[in-house]
Amino acid sequence: MNKIDNLLSEITETRNSLLNHSIYGKLNDIKSISKFMEIHVFAVWDFMSLAKSLQKNLTCVETPWYPTKDKVSRRLINEIVLGEESDIDQNNNPVSHFELYVESMNKIGSDTSKIHQFVNEIIETKSHIKAIEKCSIPNGISDFLNFTFDTIESNKPHIIASVFTFGREDLIPDMFINIVKTLNENNETKIGDLLYYLERHIEMDGDEHGPMALQMISELCKDDDEKWKEATAMSKKALEMRIKLWDYIESNLN
Repeated sequence: MNKIDNLLSEITETRNSLLNHSIYGKLNDIKSISKFMEIHVFAVWDFMSLAKSLQKNLTCVETPWYPTKDKVSRRLINEIVLGEESDIDQNNNPVSHFELYVESMNKIGSDTSKIHQFVNEIIETKSHIKAIEKCSIPNGISDFLNFTFDTIESNKPHIIASVFTFGREDLIPDMFINIVKTLNENNETKIGDLLYYLERHIEMDGDEHGPMALQMISELCKDDDEKWKEATAMSKKALEMRIKLWDYIESNLN
């Protein structure tokens, strides 16, 4: 068994706990999905900070420019950022996955005021801590965000890449996709954008970004056993934090 397979084996049980979370049995109508999105959007937003942190660590984003050492990882992260930050919508217009998600929230009737207020505070203060405080973000969300930014502040690319890889949307089970598809048949104008977002994300994660991200972890850890140990531990922690977020969202559905 190679090292990446060993990592995947170590996190299988936690990953399955997430995929089989009881929340999915409760996301069966527009109202519950709308509430889910109002909280989940914060995870969609903070995902890009992980991506940008990796880009900053693995490529040169300064002037004067210089070529960084890890040729493979810099290509991988640039490809991923391109897809996440500048994908296309159903009308072939450039859009980030975050913007696509917020637009799907608007269509379904979710309240987007909180996430807009939060992002405006980010623009104003350049601080997630200040934005969390100013917007009175509940602990169930702020704990997840703080974990992300603690990961970023570790400044260890192999750890950031691990959290990035195992906080992805390929963790959404087929069951939820099928629920959204069924609802789409009955409420096409409301939920069509969400279905496009999910299918686009899962398509890219499965065919392109997922394998790229695993390769990136391998490139960053190489044969360093300590790095592999850290990567495994943080991958598992990322899944546990997602489970806690799902627990919090589920409590808000009841």
